[in-house]
Amino acid sequence: MDNNKVMIVGTGNVGASIAFSLINQRTAVNEIVLTDIIAKDAEGEAMDLRDALAVAPSYVKISNGTYADARDCDVVVITAGAAQKPGETRMELLKKNVNILKGMIEQIMASGFNGIFLVVTNPMDVLTYYTWKFSGLPAEKVIGSGTVLDSARLRARIAGYLNVNPKSVHAYQIGEHGDSEFTVWSLADMGGQKITEMLPVEVRDGISDFVKNEAYDIIEKKGATYYGIAACVVQILNCIFNDEMRVLPVSSYDSFSGTCFGFPTVVGRAGAIRRLDMKISEKEGIKLQQSINTLKKAIKSCEKIL
Repeated sequence: MDNNKVMIVGTGNVGASIAFSLINQRTAVNEIVLTDIIAKDAEGEAMDLRDALAVAPSYVKISNGTYADARDCDVVVITAGAAQKPGETRMELLKKNVNILKGMIEQIMASGFNGIFLVVTNPMDVLTYYTWKFSGLPAEKVIGSGTVLDSARLRARIAGYLNVNPKSVHAYQIGEHGDSEFTVWSLADMGGQKITEMLPVEVRDGISDFVKNEAYDIIEKKGATYYGIAACVVQILNCIFNDEMRVLPVSSYDSFSGTCFGFPTVVGRAGAIRRLDMKISEKEGIKLQQSINTLKKAIKSCEKIL
């Protein structure tokens, strides 16, 4: 793995925003290949992005291609999938997307791909699990975007109350990237000071609710969320390509529960190198088990159709 080449599968709002974010900062990425079920959309996005290269901070080779081009990629980012239709349940969407994913992974693996998968498509944790299953790759080479975005929202919200830079706040949302995720308040700190001693419980509860529900609010106002997740995906890619060994709450396979969910993990060139052993409170442990149960049920619901 030394081409520093990324394939982005799906050139909708999320995929295009990730590519745009990559060319607008200095990263270790040398090449981006865009692919989409609508080939001309990927071609149009590649053309539009290439127009920015003369004024972008770094030069990146940008092209559109097919799954066959994954053979020498270091990372394949999956953003493709069906969008939820009005009246469609999340489980119906999940079954549709698992079937789409299966065909996608089979074609990518047939190219000879042996890099890292980074899954962004929702329901992301379940699709991360099935990407691992379908690909046959070692667990550390299949990563989901996890609760990286949720934790970024959390840190920004806490920082607003404390009047500090969000980068000085250490706090995580963990579990499913969805309704059963929760804040690990017992381990949240700012400069070594416990957040639980700095903010009253009602403020913390309000922050947790905001973080969990902000995506719905954004979708209601503008139809979709994509800038925040794009910035988080670029951060994960930087951790991989620069071998940063940074702790991020990505989603990866948890052998104890047999699921994938967002949890503080050391991320580097080899992928999800190790999940941390966090000593959370008993109450938080119960919440985590509830989140795991939600994911297990979703994974099981797909077994009948595969």
